[in-house]
Amino acid sequence: MSTTQQYRIHGMCCGEEVAVLRKEVGGKAGVFDLEFDVINARMTVNFDPEQLTSTTIIQAVDSTGMKAVPWEQRQTQSTGSFWEQQGRMITTAISGIFLLLALLTQWQLQEASSFRLSFYLISAISGAWFVVPKAWLAARRLRPDMNLLMVSAILGAFAIGEYFEAATVAFLFALSLYLEQWNVARARNAISALLDLAPPTARYRCGDSCCSGLSEKPVAEVPLGAVVVVRPGERIPLDGEVVKGQSSVNQAPITGESMPVSKETGDRVFAGTINQEGTLEFRSDRAADETQLARIIHMVEAAQSKRANSQQWVDRFSVVYTPVMMALALAMAVFSPLLTDLSWTDGIYRGLVVLVIACPCALVISTPVSIVAALSAAARNGVLIKGGLFLEAAGQLRVLALDKTGTLTTGQPEVQRLVPLDGHSEEELLTRAASLEAANDHPLARAIVRRAREENIPYTPADHFKVLPGKGGEGEIDGRLYWVGSLRLLQEKGLATAEVLATANAFEDAGHSVVAVGNDRHVCGLISIADRLREGA
Repeated sequence: MSTTQQYRIHGMCCGEEVAVLRKEVGGKAGVFDLEFDVINARMTVNFDPEQLTSTTIIQAVDSTGMKAVPWEQRQTQSTGSFWEQQGRMITTAISGIFLLLALLTQWQLQEASSFRLSFYLISAISGAWFVVPKAWLAARRLRPDMNLLMVSAILGAFAIGEYFEAATVAFLFALSLYLEQWNVARARNAISALLDLAPPTARYRCGDSCCSGLSEKPVAEVPLGAVVVVRPGERIPLDGEVVKGQSSVNQAPITGESMPVSKETGDRVFAGTINQEGTLEFRSDRAADETQLARIIHMVEAAQSKRANSQQWVDRFSVVYTPVMMALALAMAVFSPLLTDLSWTDGIYRGLVVLVIACPCALVISTPVSIVAALSAAARNGVLIKGGLFLEAAGQLRVLALDKTGTLTTGQPEVQRLVPLDGHSEEELLTRAASLEAANDHPLARAIVRRAREENIPYTPADHFKVLPGKGGEGEIDGRLYWVGSLRLLQEKGLATAEVLATANAFEDAGHSVVAVGNDRHVCGLISIADRLREGA
């Protein structure tokens, strides 16, 4: 028998706290499984209620210096005090500023030793502000970790008069912890942007398309099987299957496909995508927290608790390295006077020197800094990597296959080829196509109009233009009815000759979208449209 309970963990902001909680809570008898959501500071515990109580779990968390609150009792409207949000940045900045002031004082005012000492002291205290409580708890639990080693090194450096080393170690360690927290904040902002993709409410009929009345409620309250109505230009609120209507849907936020996808009865639609020109009705078949968008959000949240292998290696390394170095420093301080003619003062001094030298500051700093730098560089180029673990996996790739446009391409389709038919010229074909597409906001239509403007081809918007959802449109040019649209519209018009289909299939095989233009008697021509490569791709 097992039960699952979620807790809001105050003080959990990176993988380091996750490792501590796994030891303290995961080591309790009766705990079957632990899951962590660093972004929302949430811990999920699966445990045996006959061996363990929620109170015991909360006490175990409290022993680490963090605080656990049952998830349902959290204050959802509170995002934490100013100090909880900005304290680490403030102390790191103070540490760096006073370290710099100390250096400037040392270079310019050689006699100002008291100023230098006070500046170094302020820098070290600020840098170690959030580290000291963790080091104290590690010492109390007799589980020495990197925090304890860092604090010991700082105290040791002050004891032997190496004030610059003490302040530098404190600042650099604080900087590494702040960068890791900053990376989590960036991920939290990215998830907030994902949450904004889905509309908060949905209009629906109670499971029967013949029902005339529409209800509008929050998406979480829409029953499964309800027929949801989405008008042109609106975001789709839930996942489901189209039961009525035709339209094209921009699925780029979910699938990465930059070109709109045609939807009709029987096709699937996803929450967070954008309906374009036609009204769609679809039957919802997933709850709001089970949609494709919700799964993506959950994957991103879960990924943040998965530290890179190099970061995990540093944690494992510190478990062995820290006690060994502290034991070596103690042995140097105790046995040097006993086995040699050194005084006890010199022996203790040498032990402290070993402690300061043993501080693996470069190792601790390099890993989070390099990972944050890489994740930030990727984000600036439009690539969201879910965490350090996946970044390292990407570094081991030898072959990369991309099946979506908008990755190596600009995401803006351009006219590639004009193929006039039945005696028409390229200019005539482009003029008629631009006239028909002048009032259309579809990406393919915009590409045609843009090409006409680039070539300075005059065109007049067609009269009585009518959109044919999922197919194209038709209107009058000089009093005659013309149409523009997909190959499906071409086939419905009964004008799909073997020659026309062969040309269209060749374009589609090359990855182009094909737009046909014609009238009631013949096909005026074909236009191939495709995305273009980004610069530097």
